[in-house]
Amino acid sequence: MSDTQQPWPVEIRVIQDRRTLQIGYDDGRTDELDAEYLRVESPSAEVQGHSPDQKTIVDRKKDVRIMAVQPVGSYAVRLDFSDGHTTGIFTWSYLRGLVDRRELIWGEYLKKLAELGLSR
Repeated sequence: MSDTQQPWPVEIRVIQDRRTLQIGYDDGRTDELDAEYLRVESPSAEVQGHSPDQKTIVDRKKDVRIMAVQPVGSYAVRLDFSDGHTTGIFTWSYLRGLVDRRELIWGEYLKKLAELGLSR
């Protein structure tokens, strides 16, 4: 892998009672992403809207599960969730970014939930 290439996933598994997506990369890194986090940050238009000000705060997903992982070409996966959500296309770079910025993204999500009087 050259310095200009993005790390490439070599293994994707759903673990821990369907609550965690585990991704192993060719650079040796292994990431784990919680189903709830993936669901509320789905890259779908339903969640993200068509601009940042249209983003929807998705609540009550604490118990959501990952039911299936579907490949989308060689660049992404579509995750099917137990609540019926199936429209998010998670690119490898999007997934990696969710891990790299998890503390900030999750913190903002929890803050927004509290402001709106919503629960996980």
